[in-house]
Amino acid sequence: MKPSLAPAADSGFSHPTQMTNQPILITGGAGYIGSHTVRHLVSQGTKVVVLDNLAYGHPEAIVDDGVELVIGDTGDRDLVRSLFEKHRFGAVIHFAAFAYVGESVTDPLKYYWNNTAEPIALLQVMQEFGCKAFVFSSTCATYGTPAKIPIDESNPQNPINPYGHSKLMVERILKDCDHAWGLRSACLRYFNASGCSADGLIGEDHDPETHLIPRVLMAITGEIDVLEVYGTDYPTPDGTCIRDYIHVEDLAEAHALALDHLLSGKESLRCNLGTGQGISVKEIISAAEKVTGKTVPVRYGPRREGDPPELVADPTLARDTLGWVAKHRDVLQIVGSAWAWMDGTRKGRYPE
Repeated sequence: MKPSLAPAADSGFSHPTQMTNQPILITGGAGYIGSHTVRHLVSQGTKVVVLDNLAYGHPEAIVDDGVELVIGDTGDRDLVRSLFEKHRFGAVIHFAAFAYVGESVTDPLKYYWNNTAEPIALLQVMQEFGCKAFVFSSTCATYGTPAKIPIDESNPQNPINPYGHSKLMVERILKDCDHAWGLRSACLRYFNASGCSADGLIGEDHDPETHLIPRVLMAITGEIDVLEVYGTDYPTPDGTCIRDYIHVEDLAEAHALALDHLLSGKESLRCNLGTGQGISVKEIISAAEKVTGKTVPVRYGPRREGDPPELVADPTLARDTLGWVAKHRDVLQIVGSAWAWMDGTRKGRYPE
């Protein structure tokens, strides 16, 4: 199915996002997490318009009939203004961002422009049209090296790279806008996004791909020769880094709940999205081998600079404020969903 130039029809589904009878603008909605959130909202009867410059997004990821895909930048005020004039959006969910940490170090201005300056232009148009609900795709990278594990929202926010700084700046801008003109926002700081849709129709499709689970599977399929593992001497049970892998469909649900939270008139919030459980690099490799029945070619090397031994969320606040709890907690289920996408739809999209 291909995206339509017409907005989605009102399904009549009873859902808080229908209270204003206005569509929702989703920037970066053709990307990994954005596209899963689009599907989730559409399934609930929410009208959605996607704005994406397709720098990293894929039009094929917009699979629901009736979703309008507009190709362009969030920093293009004239374009964004024209969309607001046409649709009178009730809220914005903002995913559009660059997210390669290493690149942010070597090219910081690219990140400060795209991740910080362009959202300011978007916010200016929102203020002009009186749109006062903003769900922001933030990151645990705003914490930097954590003071304690698991990480809760009281942890100091001290980013250690321009990517984390660019996201934290937007969080602070949103707080100031709340004070100045009543913009309510939900800043969702998520940990390691992972997995793919249950039906295998959309999934993780980055170029270049830097995330562990797809790279493990790429080593199995031969797309890369070997999986590089950086460090086996960390103070963890098996010596490899531990991370909190949160399934992308759980993230999509959290964005919908955050949207409902704001549209029901509740206050701004900042919360972590994670499972609260840590999984090591070696455990991910073992899970991939169990799921696929194949061996992962691995090369172990020294630690990579800037990698903390352990990053695990305390998701209590998200549970208490949004009623959200991650449903996908089994590592075999998470890796299995990624494999279903990689060995199915993705393989068909890019045949050998």
